[in-house]
Amino acid sequence: MELGTRSGGPCRACGHELTRSVVDLGMHPPCQRFLTVDQAGDMEPFYPLRVWVCDTCWLVQIGAHVAPEEIFVEYAYFSSFSDAWLAHAKKYADDMTERFGLGADSLVVEVASNDGYMLQWFVEKQIPVLGIEPAKNTAEIAEKKGVRTITEFFDRGLAQQLRDEGVRANLLAGKNVMAQIPNLNSFVGGLKLLLADDGVITIEFPHLQRLIEGNQFDTIYHEHYSYFSLYATERLFASHGLV
Repeated sequence: MELGTRSGGPCRACGHELTRSVVDLGMHPPCQRFLTVDQAGDMEPFYPLRVWVCDTCWLVQIGAHVAPEEIFVEYAYFSSFSDAWLAHAKKYADDMTERFGLGADSLVVEVASNDGYMLQWFVEKQIPVLGIEPAKNTAEIAEKKGVRTITEFFDRGLAQQLRDEGVRANLLAGKNVMAQIPNLNSFVGGLKLLLADDGVITIEFPHLQRLIEGNQFDTIYHEHYSYFSLYATERLFASHGLV
């Protein structure tokens, strides 16, 4: 890592000015942008793909050059395409139900619930669920599986609205969603608001160490705003009173 020649702006976790550059991958078109044959000769937007690390909280991140609305409103990835991921989600549902004694009086909420790949297993157990998913095309599939879904981006504002309506999660899950969040503090603050007093949050994310050790530079793209270590994640959640 070397000091960059200019600032990367404020850290999206702690607000400290970013001056340390990890890698510069040049200019790239936005992800999730699929061109038709007729568009092949058209001009296309390109954005910087430069990775910074905060030397205060050590969150690794890129600039938010592409807004979430340009990526996630109509989403190309359906989680249920992967049999291995479906099996993982089912095991998760079994384990969480047993460990925390979830039942008909509980509520399981997933942020970025995609096509209902995970919450469907709780529906099967007759445990109430709520999915929050901004992509309308994947949310429609989830609804067909019996997964009640709100098609909005999750943040502190939506969490407060749901809390005011009496929604509190006994189990609140986020699977591979943290990287896609440009406003991390609004997101994590919203998780705390939506959590029941005795509730549990589970977060899954690709670990930064694996990215570095495996030279997984192909996982760096505009959809992934941040790249998490356990240390940086613990600091972020602790700043919102979560352990």
